[in-house]
Amino acid sequence: MNLPRLTIRNSAVLVIDIQEKLLAAIPSSESLLREVSFLLDVANHLEVPTFVTEQYPKGLGPTHPEIARRLKEDRPSKLAFSCCGAAGLLTELKRSDRPHVILLGMETHVCVMQTALDLLTDGLKVFLPVDGVASRFALDHETAIRRMEWSGVIPTTVESIAFEWLGGADHPQFKPISQMVRQRDQQRRV
Repeated sequence: MNLPRLTIRNSAVLVIDIQEKLLAAIPSSESLLREVSFLLDVANHLEVPTFVTEQYPKGLGPTHPEIARRLKEDRPSKLAFSCCGAAGLLTELKRSDRPHVILLGMETHVCVMQTALDLLTDGLKVFLPVDGVASRFALDHETAIRRMEWSGVIPTTVESIAFEWLGGADHPQFKPISQMVRQRDQQRRV
């Protein structure tokens, strides 16, 4: 069996609809912001490309500032729930030549799941850090994770991805990434 492994050369990160008005309805919003920010900091440090979408920003507001400052300015808006409905996004993902796409964002059972299913259909491998996605209700979140896993999405965590990208303590960026992990650990204890 050929199990996919994440590397900094084969991975891209897609941040889905972490917008202020949507985030206000998410009970785990504080931990979602922390976990997504952590993985984006690691991705930016290791030069893993990141992509982002916004669901109807005119009505739902912009990407949360804590996330926005870690992302490029180009944030395609969409009305479709799947990010594959955002103009040019799938083309850009494929152009990046990164067959493994890591999904972060919300809501798990709507935009994240529909994006995951479309990316799988398009032949990409999808990784889902379960601590980097959220829904308003636990039942929706947990059921969507099970359905995605059944469909071929690979569940993981943000910290697992960070260390998988490094591959070992001999990676030249191990020390700065370890420092990011320690800072995140301190934030989790507060």
